[in-house]
Amino acid sequence: MLTSIPLDSEGYLQNLADWNPKVAEQLALAEGIALTPAHWELIRLTRQFYHDYKLSPAMRPLVKYLRVNLGADKGNSIYLMSLFPDSPARRISKIAGLPKPDNCL
Repeated sequence: MLTSIPLDSEGYLQNLADWNPKVAEQLALAEGIALTPAHWELIRLTRQFYHDYKLSPAMRPLVKYLRVNLGADKGNSIYLMSLFPDSPARRISKIAGLPKPDNCL
């Protein structure tokens, strides 16, 4: 499915308008993640963050944003790491069809 959608060398969408839930599923599978309702909740809020601030969130602002919107149980780095291992901000942004956060390796 993703063969017809242009990605950059790191697997991020080149055109943000190409994103839809089916594309997200494929991007997640490429990352080794099977999306659950918990994943989708974070993806939706990350897309809202991008809409509000016009940038992909790095880890610290993402955690703060999620804490405000979801509470302390879900707005913390341990919860994010459990759903999006290794680099949650980078992985969520990629699956959400957003640019790579500026300060993520």
